Amino acid sequence: MLAPGVTGAKNARVFAEYQPHRPTPAAPVEVEVREARASDLAAIERVEDAADRAACPDGVRTAIADPRRLVVVAEVAGTVVGWAKTHHFDLPDGEAPAGHYLAGVTVDPRARRRGVGHALTGARIGWVAGRAARVHYLVNARNTVSLALHERWGFREIARGPTFHQVPFVGGLGLVLAADLAQRADRRGSSGSGRQSELPS
Repeated sequence: MLAPGVTGAKNARVFAEYQPHRPTPAAPVEVEVREARASDLAAIERVEDAADRAACPDGVRTAIADPRRLVVVAEVAGTVVGWAKTHHFDLPDGEAPAGHYLAGVTVDPRARRRGVGHALTGARIGWVAGRAARVHYLVNARNTVSLALHERWGFREIARGPTFHQVPFVGGLGLVLAADLAQRADRRGSSGSGRQSELPS
């Protein structure tokens, strides 16, 4: 599993630039999030390539086939512009608990800041909420874009270290974040709009 900011990225620049004051694009987009299929692998690879990340189609195919995990794609006007997945760890690793984890989110740079990442995160959190009372997330300490996104969903740091669950981090410091789902309130972004096709129960 490669979360945002772990080693294995195609280029040295592995994080989207953090621009909290950059204006959101004026034109709203309708984002549809649905469960990924094996036929989406080529589109997922295109998104990874556009984001200068190394694709791993065999790993994505394995995740799609695993009933303990969820892989989703985001479409705008019928075109896949982003994707994301979850991971499940059966055993804890030091301070990193066992359980469901949100794994990496990749959005085509041309579709960023339009609510795509928010929609992908919401879909996965909703899926995990039907299975567990808590969801976790691994992230590089330097990935300020991802940290800001997940803070809006109530994620808080519970541990930090150089590696968790065999995931190493660029720069040597990763964080474990967690969010309690029993008290989660629905948080919808103010930019863009999103809808979800039926996800597996």
